[in-house]
Amino acid sequence: MGGTQLIRLVALLAAVLAVAACGTEVRATGPMAAGAPATGGLTTDRSRQLRVYFRTPYGSWPAARPARPGAGPQQALDALLAGPTAAERARGLTTALPGGSRQVRARAVRGAVDLYLPWVVSELDHTAVSQLVCTAAAAPGVPGGRAQADVVVRVFESGIAGPAWPVTCDETGSAVPLDVTTPSR
Repeated sequence: MGGTQLIRLVALLAAVLAVAACGTEVRATGPMAAGAPATGGLTTDRSRQLRVYFRTPYGSWPAARPARPGAGPQQALDALLAGPTAAERARGLTTALPGGSRQVRARAVRGAVDLYLPWVVSELDHTAVSQLVCTAAAAPGVPGGRAQADVVVRVFESGIAGPAWPVTCDETGSAVPLDVTTPSR
């Protein structure tokens, strides 16, 4: 068998195998359990970090900051009001909160945070409200051991009498009013 014939035979064999493979069926298996999420040295205990929410072109986004021992919602909101660090600004994080030296007060109670604002919510950008609510909900030191999405943030607005506005932070980092006609979580 000559070299040319050998090349033709190998090419023919490759073509036959390729055509035979076309009839092979790939079956869908559906989702499969993969086990628990990875853990290790890079994970951080929630009580040792603050999640401070800043603005991006796509909504609010958390930045991790170290927390002092015993930190709570007030320290998290103070960090938020201080604005993004130079490194966070370099990553495109900004704030939608009004400038100035106004103080936001926060008090953690069982499964909730009472948030006292120096502004009226209707005068704030939606992202600013989400920054405040999500930072408060994600703060360490909220009694009751609830997940961030289950922490109720009760917003008290400057100059508005009456009950607080109950809000939560959803998985996208947006403030979501609670339906007060249904039982609280």
